[in-house]
Formats: sequence, C-alpha cells, structure tokens
Amino acid sequence: MKNLQDQMNENQPEPQFSVLWPLAKRSIKTQGAAAGLPDFSGKTVCELWDYIFRGDVMYAVIRERLTALYPGIKFIGYKEFGNIHGPKQRDIIAGLADKLRELKCDAVISGIGA
Repeated sequence: MKNLQDQMNENQPEPQFSVLWPLAKRSIKTQGAAAGLPDFSGKTVCELWDYIFRGDVMYAVIRERLTALYPGIKFIGYKEFGNIHGPKQRDIIAGLADKLRELKCDAVISGIGA
C-alpha cells in the first residue's frame, strides 16, 4: 500500500506557495564600531553588569590583568551604575550616556551573564 506522500507525488505536481521576503528594506544606514583605544594607560574604564553569572569574579580578574598591562588605568566599578538588567534598568540605561560623560569614561566593559 502506498503512503499518502507517494500518492500525492503521482497525482499532482509539487504544491507552490506565494511567500513574502522576511527582511524589510533598511531604513537606517548601518554604522561600523568605533575604533578601539590603542592604549588604556591613564584611561578610565567603566564596568556595566547585569548581576548574573560571576561578574564579580570576572571583573576582579579583568581589573588585575589590565592594571598590570596599563599604568595609571582607573576603573569605575559596576556598583556605581547598578544592575543594568534589574528592576531599575530603564532608568539606568536612559541616563547611562550622561553618567558615562560625567565620570569621564574612556571605555566600557559590559558584562552580560550567560
């Protein structure tokens, strides 16, 4: 006995469907990433974290390694900013650019838990 698929193949051509392209025309120009800092010596690096998955441990290691490589590097810890994925995230993110400027931040490390 033939299965249904075999019967359909014998009696009818493959079905055809109209489809829509799932991607829209771009409405904004894409922009490449900003150039990285060539040297972190004397720079201020701000830490952002979502308080998930060992950021406290990782940031300690990152700080130690970067301090050994770049004299005068300064860190502003994640506690200064608060939980970027917590109950106050909208307020924190809304004011983030101004706060980074106020703190004279040269670079940001953003840690997102996995």
